[in-house]
Amino acid sequence: MELVQTKAELSGGDILFLISCHEIISRQDRARYGATLVIHSSDLPEGRGWSPQNWQILEGRNKLVVSLLEADDKVDSGAIWAKRPVVLEGHELCDEINHRLFSVWVELMDHAVANFGRVEPQPQDDRQPSYYRRRTSEDSRLDPAQSISAQFDLLRVADPDRFPAFFDFRGHRYHVRISKASEVSDE
Repeated sequence: MELVQTKAELSGGDILFLISCHEIISRQDRARYGATLVIHSSDLPEGRGWSPQNWQILEGRNKLVVSLLEADDKVDSGAIWAKRPVVLEGHELCDEINHRLFSVWVELMDHAVANFGRVEPQPQDDRQPSYYRRRTSEDSRLDPAQSISAQFDLLRVADPDRFPAFFDFRGHRYHVRISKASEVSDE
């Protein structure tokens, strides 16, 4: 097993996992592996593209699906090896959401290794694909005129290091970082 950061470092092997990969891995590069797999946090073909977990949470979803699929020339269109559900409770913050997803990612990678050579990948179903665009820092903008409750999901998914939630008010920009202090009753 080797961990690489760029496609220039690819040396070939049984399985190549593309995790948070932002480079296009050509068919020629993929051919150096027995399988080239992608982990994507949506119920493909729905939710192809960027940061599907964040977009789905912003749509009000707490039931997500993580897909393990073969890399293909068209992004997120490959055959499916496995899917796993992830159920959130609606209070998890960015680090907790990522921790839950990463646990499932590891489970799916274990599944791929344990079943390598025996999996019969299935084409994605006939649902119309949907796509999410790449998130930018502007997507973490809060509206100071709206309530915390109305914007809580945005606060939950805003990456406090790369794309912290923010708002502009009285000529200044303010970053908002939240952390969970304790569990309390909502009543």
